[in-house]
Amino acid sequence: MHLPHRFALCCLISIETLGLVRATPPDFGPNVMIFDPSMSTSQILTTVDAIASQQISNQFGTQRYALLFLPGTYGSTGTPLTFQVGYYTAVAGLGSSPNDVVVNGSIDVYNQCGSSGCVALTNFWRSLSNLNINVINSSACNTAEFWAVSQAAPMRRVHVNGVTTLMDYCTSPSYASGGFISDSEFDDTVTNGSQQQWLVRNSQLDGWSNGVWNQVFSGAVGAPAQSFPSANQYTTLATSPVTREEPFLYVDSAGNFKVFVPALQRNSSGTTWGSGPAPGSSIPITDFFIAKPTDSAATINLALALGKNLILTPGIYSLAEPIFVLWPDTVVLGLGFPTLVPQRGNASMIVANVPGVKLSGIIFDAGPLNSPVLLQMGLLPIHLGSNPNDPTLIQDVFFRIGGATAGKATISLVVNSDNVILDDIWAWRADHGTGVGWTDNTADTGVIVNGNNVTAYGLFVEHYQKYEVVCNGNGGTEIFFQNEMPYDPPSQAAWTEAPGVDGWAAFKVANNVTIFKGYGMGSYSFFNQGVT
Repeated sequence: MHLPHRFALCCLISIETLGLVRATPPDFGPNVMIFDPSMSTSQILTTVDAIASQQISNQFGTQRYALLFLPGTYGSTGTPLTFQVGYYTAVAGLGSSPNDVVVNGSIDVYNQCGSSGCVALTNFWRSLSNLNINVINSSACNTAEFWAVSQAAPMRRVHVNGVTTLMDYCTSPSYASGGFISDSEFDDTVTNGSQQQWLVRNSQLDGWSNGVWNQVFSGAVGAPAQSFPSANQYTTLATSPVTREEPFLYVDSAGNFKVFVPALQRNSSGTTWGSGPAPGSSIPITDFFIAKPTDSAATINLALALGKNLILTPGIYSLAEPIFVLWPDTVVLGLGFPTLVPQRGNASMIVANVPGVKLSGIIFDAGPLNSPVLLQMGLLPIHLGSNPNDPTLIQDVFFRIGGATAGKATISLVVNSDNVILDDIWAWRADHGTGVGWTDNTADTGVIVNGNNVTAYGLFVEHYQKYEVVCNGNGGTEIFFQNEMPYDPPSQAAWTEAPGVDGWAAFKVANNVTIFKGYGMGSYSFFNQGVT
């Protein structure tokens, strides 16, 4: 479906809001929509509903969108702003605080219905961040903020006034397999419902309904008490050991676009913004190279070598060579789920052994020729070049082997550097879609950690053909792990680690590791071919 050009004009206008003259936004390309509170609700809905109608069923399509809202108020009690979020759509406010962008209405994800019923099990690759929602929903059933999602659908820096539900209870059987929330505040109950598992990190809760298999709370004020392994399967940690929230795009009081980098926190709980401005620093947009999908890796690498940070705008990036991140403290920010696809059996991105790199909001697809690795953090597994007070971050980064296109990759993510924080990672060897089969979308391992003192929150790794995760580094901490074994080994002989050892472990901690901590770790299996 082609969107009329007038839908893209909202990202090109000069804006006067709240008495301030807004500078013309940078050229983020045609798929970044920037909304202004002076626009009518109907005008906004014309754009967002057209995108939703295209994207709700577009699981493996190539279209990507970012829907960005300038500071102000949208919708009203009489005319709420209520819309759905489909695949590859990022919805975000452009304030310095979530409360700077107020939506009277709801921003929803519902079940998808088919011959076997209505479920949210494949509601992937979408996000909601940095805004305040006063829940108004006039539907006879939908009276809450609905976020019925599975993996790779984070909610960050969101303030919800009203009930939030993580399942769509209006249609059945409503199964869902999420999920991730961080730095968010909920002023009413969160309904977990049918969600198999979920991680809430550094947030404020006012009631949580129930658990199913593995509900984990880390630094979440108001979280239910630890009850694992009793009925609700709650794992509750009062604080998170080391965190840094995801960098985000915002507009300052003078109308300038910037990227805010939140400060490092230790042993923290609650939100970063609930008691006043979040600590951190800002980077002017002029310090970024704003890449388009038509840019080559060589063009992007030149900008990075010259010291620019990087914004990847929505689209598919075909890469004949890796993107190299060489400088400390470089920010690489994806808008609208940019997707990197290697074309020559190369890695898509390699980060040097340097501290403080922040990488977020990107999909790494496997390409047509086998890649040894898709994302490599640290050129070599040497314990040099890192800084525990300036850790590297990988946040909302998702890997996919097959599904959208035929692809192969031996390892999805290798972490060679020390003191890295992984925060919402989904590595998925596809179990449906294009190019799917035991000898088609081949992939040994999702994540290998060679660095020391690596902390992971929300590690989702599924269907790989050998070890799903390998931890070779010492001092690692894993808070929430979700795994499904591969569905499709054709025989036990094809899926055997060694003689007498059937299958492969979901999470392998190397024999030489002396310190490792794991909380809320779950793995389950469903074999539909030759393994019983």
